[in-house]
Amino acid sequence: MTTTQRITPIVLSGGSGTRLWPQSRNSFPKQLLPFVSERSLLQETVLRLADTKVFADPIVVCNLEHRFLISDQLHDISVSPSDVIVEPSGRNTAPAAAVAALIAAQSDPDALLFLLPSDHSIQQQDKFMHAVALAATAAAKGYLVTFGITPHMPETGYGYVNKGAMVNGLDGCFSVDSFVEKPDQKTAQKYLDAGTFLWNSGMFVFKAGAYLKELKRFNPAILTACENALTAASTDGLFRFLDKAAFDESPSQSIDYAVMEHTDKAAVVPADIGWSDVGTWRSLWEVEKKDQNGNVLKGDVLSLNCRNSYISSYDQLVAVAGLDDIAVIETEDAVLVLPLSRSQDVRNIVERLKLDGREDYLTHPRVYRPWGHYKSIDKGDNFQVKRLTVNPGQRLSLQKHQHRTEHWTVVSGSGLVVVGDDTFEVRENNSVLIPAGTVHRLENATSEPLLVIEVQYGSYLGEDDIERLEDDYRMTMDIALASDPGIR
Repeated sequence: MTTTQRITPIVLSGGSGTRLWPQSRNSFPKQLLPFVSERSLLQETVLRLADTKVFADPIVVCNLEHRFLISDQLHDISVSPSDVIVEPSGRNTAPAAAVAALIAAQSDPDALLFLLPSDHSIQQQDKFMHAVALAATAAAKGYLVTFGITPHMPETGYGYVNKGAMVNGLDGCFSVDSFVEKPDQKTAQKYLDAGTFLWNSGMFVFKAGAYLKELKRFNPAILTACENALTAASTDGLFRFLDKAAFDESPSQSIDYAVMEHTDKAAVVPADIGWSDVGTWRSLWEVEKKDQNGNVLKGDVLSLNCRNSYISSYDQLVAVAGLDDIAVIETEDAVLVLPLSRSQDVRNIVERLKLDGREDYLTHPRVYRPWGHYKSIDKGDNFQVKRLTVNPGQRLSLQKHQHRTEHWTVVSGSGLVVVGDDTFEVRENNSVLIPAGTVHRLENATSEPLLVIEVQYGSYLGEDDIERLEDDYRMTMDIALASDPGIR
């Protein structure tokens, strides 16, 4: 690299990825799923930034619901972020970048920042690193640099950047002539034929102070709200929680709209790096390894005479025959079938689920919590069966229920149980009865997961029938309950 200054990555992990429903949902979005490898897209993104000579420890920006999932996934790949910023509400990329820039500028206003989504795929690491080096050199000179992906088709699902003249002294870096919105098919073809238009990747490199200066020029309301949200932020040692009232005052705008379309310091580095936003089943099919018939087959799939299709099984056998250009996605509780060429229609399906008042677009049967996760197995008018997995070293809150009795059976592992005034150990095949109104707690003090079958019986089984007396996550529980009363 021309500059010896290390770059601080700002990894954005707040999206919902609804176009990849039913696998991706609000409670477990695409960046946390292993679509293109055995690791999640978030993990692949962070590992792409592992060269400590080039990159400093990342700052991660996420929402409240996903914070523990993100922390666990980063721990699994031995990555320790320098900060995890929790947004109380989604306000788009300009405020997220502002908060991260304010934090970085506290120690160095000239700190180089690399803002990037966590839900994209990049297949050519060497070219990626070359593009980052060039962008960092331009950013060190005061430019706000975006990455423009060299298009290979008239794509209508991306915004475009029209490059201008080459920046003096920086071969391969260009001024930005204009940003344009997602085009129709005819316009996209014109962009491709022109040769100057690039796909807008949503990745940026700039100095912290330079971004904040331009944001103050063009959108001071965003900067003021972010300054106030950061000043009033709280922390529990793992996460930095922005103040909700202050952050909600920020306009919800992208960096492109808030700054890049107005500044005279915008530059673009064309990059042919094997990039995909992995935004639809078709784009995922394009980047995945295919068989001799052009099919992507994942899980327990029996395929006969199929071509150019994406077939995924999560929970059971999926048998298909005679398909061409079709996506079949099976999960524990839903099946999606549509032509790959109409992958954008998944948005409409999700919107219909919302209108119908269904929760299938929000959550999977498996629900993640700070202590582990649970999965609903069966449910009736006055009973419910769940499978609880308590992670090593974690425990549920000390609590009681007014309307239901619970019965726990340990399937594997060993746990400590509090029931009333008694505390005792439970092992495999042990059972515990917790009458309604009785104080209780489940804890896993071992180094292995604890698996428990929970049977609930009573007149009301809602997750809000919980009175918490003591909680390991109490410092952030009030914030969490404001958005999700079902956290146990």
